[in-house]
Amino acid sequence: MISLLKTIEDLKKKSQIKSTIKEKISEFESFKNKKINEIFKELCFCIMTANCAAEKCIQIHGEIGNDFLTLNEIQLIKKFKELGYRFPNVRAKYILKAREKISDLQRVLNNYNNHDLRIWISESILGLGFKEASHFLRNIGYKEYAIIDFHIVDILKKYNLIEKPKTMSKKKYLEIEYILKEIANKLDLNLAELDLYLWYLETGKILR
Repeated sequence: MISLLKTIEDLKKKSQIKSTIKEKISEFESFKNKKINEIFKELCFCIMTANCAAEKCIQIHGEIGNDFLTLNEIQLIKKFKELGYRFPNVRAKYILKAREKISDLQRVLNNYNNHDLRIWISESILGLGFKEASHFLRNIGYKEYAIIDFHIVDILKKYNLIEKPKTMSKKKYLEIEYILKEIANKLDLNLAELDLYLWYLETGKILR
């Protein structure tokens, strides 16, 4: 762990990276003041990103915009196909199912604590597991969730902190998240910040 801690501490000293991450966190936090339709559109983005390249999803998500709120399933499938999205049929279905739960989502965000929030989202929104639920919550300003995708797994394996799991069960997810919490605490970061530093370390990019 010491080697990884030193590597991230060195990144924290680079003002451009630190400033970009700070801006990104502020962008996430701004969702606390946004209306539920904007929050729902961010949920759509997180439904889209599973097993898809983040940059391509960012571009397609921006192209569709407010249409996530109005298109029917057939129209959304057509739009996805026109824009070259990888999973047009199944993800359009997931998004339309999620749209039925907008009022429930608003109620849950207003009333549930952090732990129960992720459980509700992962169990109630079709197409979202713990990783995607964590991604969504991070992107709307909740800072204490780890987004454990293959980039994060690879970097933890590289530093001999975990063995690469064959499957990502809920139990394994929480075990890895605990390790990330330890790293974040030692670096005086929250998990949202740590995720961005790790993503930059693995990909050279700071995305969404």
